[in-house]
Amino acid sequence: MTTTTYAGVAVELNDEGFFVDPTQWTREMAEEMAKADGIEALTPQHWQVLDFMRQEYFEKGTGPTVRVLGKNSGVDVKALYQLFPKGPAKMAARLAGIPKPKGCI
Repeated sequence: MTTTTYAGVAVELNDEGFFVDPTQWTREMAEEMAKADGIEALTPQHWQVLDFMRQEYFEKGTGPTVRVLGKNSGVDVKALYQLFPKGPAKMAARLAGIPKPKGCI
């Protein structure tokens, strides 16, 4: 595990860069992380996906897969890959401050 600082707050990350404690996450952290990943600004569609990811995680204990995201987040799979080009479920989970969804490589 490593500690890094986002939006002025020190947070612990696992070896793959996902938050150890999702309750530490803030929207400001997501914006900073997105910029570091090459996303200049998080759009309303990005936030729709990130909010859905967090809701699913806190309700079910795991983040949704790309298939579930495409069916239930209100953003289709093609758009998900445009919004999160490094892999929608994995990248969105990291930006949403939740653990990597099951089934992600």
